[in-house]
Amino acid sequence: MVERLAESDINERLADIPEWSRIGNEISRTVKAPTFLEGIAIVDEVAVAAEKAKHHPDIDIRWRDITFRLTTHDAGNVLTELDFRLAETIDTIATRRGA
Repeated sequence: MVERLAESDINERLADIPEWSRIGNEISRTVKAPTFLEGIAIVDEVAVAAEKAKHHPDIDIRWRDITFRLTTHDAGNVLTELDFRLAETIDTIATRRGA
């Protein structure tokens, strides 16, 4: 089982991913894709990465705006290292795709 991060660790990890913000026991980021279809391509690529990591974000698509929310459901809806690793992967994908 993955362990909950301490508050100090959460704050340190958030400093490494400045596009993300914390809302309770989640971290969240909205990216703006260049086009709707590119946004769907970002979601598709994130879905593949999430499946490989066995850790899945909540995703909300609104035209070109895609919001990703992360928490570790299996650990009781708390923040764990899995959330921050996937956030970094999402950042890499979004940047590569121009969002």
